[in-house]
Amino acid sequence: QVQLVESGGGLVQAGGSLRLSCAASGSTFSSYFMGWFRQAPGKEREFVAAISWSGGSTYYADSVKGRFTISRDNAKNKVYLQMNSLKPTDTAVYYCAASSSREGPPDFGSWGQGTQVTVSS
Repeated sequence: QVQLVESGGGLVQAGGSLRLSCAASGSTFSSYFMGWFRQAPGKEREFVAAISWSGGSTYYADSVKGRFTISRDNAKNKVYLQMNSLKPTDTAVYYCAASSSREGPPDFGSWGQGTQVTVSS
């Protein structure tokens, strides 16, 4: 099973940028479909972005489309989330997740511990 560790969170002003990283270990990284999720205080965890095994396909929540970019480097066993034009509503704990499913919807059975992103107005 893959282990995931996020980094790069912090405090930023509205309109600013952050780049989150997720380092994977313990398994063949390129065999995992990867995603980013977030959970704001008092709210359910929600999907943010996902990327296919080779990085050729990406998917975004409408709320972040055009502002966030997901990417991966299979040689470094890392997935990234570049976040631009940040808004206070982006404040949340951001989680990296991995799915080993090769057919049907992703199962995201492996999760990191999360990294806090706080956007001040």
